[in-house]
Amino acid sequence: MHATQKPGNDDPLDVETFARSEQQRRYIAAMHRIAAKRRPDTPVRVYVSAAPKTASDSNWNRWLKRITEDLPDGVELLHYGSAFEGQPYAWETLVGQLDGLVVIGKPKRLGSRVHVLGPVARLELRSMVAQKPVLLFTHNLGLVPVIDCKSQVMTPPDAPRLKLVAPKRWNRDSRTLQAALDALRPAGDDGQGPEPHRGTADHLATPFASRSATP
Repeated sequence: MHATQKPGNDDPLDVETFARSEQQRRYIAAMHRIAAKRRPDTPVRVYVSAAPKTASDSNWNRWLKRITEDLPDGVELLHYGSAFEGQPYAWETLVGQLDGLVVIGKPKRLGSRVHVLGPVARLELRSMVAQKPVLLFTHNLGLVPVIDCKSQVMTPPDAPRLKLVAPKRWNRDSRTLQAALDALRPAGDDGQGPEPHRGTADHLATPFASRSATP
């Protein structure tokens, strides 16, 4: 799965993934473990993290609809407005009830693979990325697992933002995306959860460990 650049191509973004092969293996194994533990009649909740300006955009409902369509059937989508309903922001209380996270950043330009998350979204991502499926929503590529993106912490130091770069040759059939979606798939009503995957790891071992920047 780990892509190399095409011969004669100097574009560092021209890859299928920025993750190392071992990172991908650990990630897929962890997602399989989550899927195998899913029990019937257990709701699956995914939070969509977006800046207030994004949530007030005229396209907001259309983006939510597209995210819903890209996720497995039966997933409950939450966001700031629906989760807190005018109450004080209490992420620490909510995060334990979530099964996944979709982050929407500010694209560098229309159709860009470069997306910038604000300080709050960065902290939300940090709290879940090593435990649950975390996906970047891009308008042209759809959902991309953060494990496959290049990450860079940005200034200011007291409220750092996070730049995520989606790989240029991203493939929606990637094993990492399919594993993440399987981890978010509600269990069937037949009393059987998703089929266990053999040879899986017991936990997700820091997918960003070998990168120079830490989200």
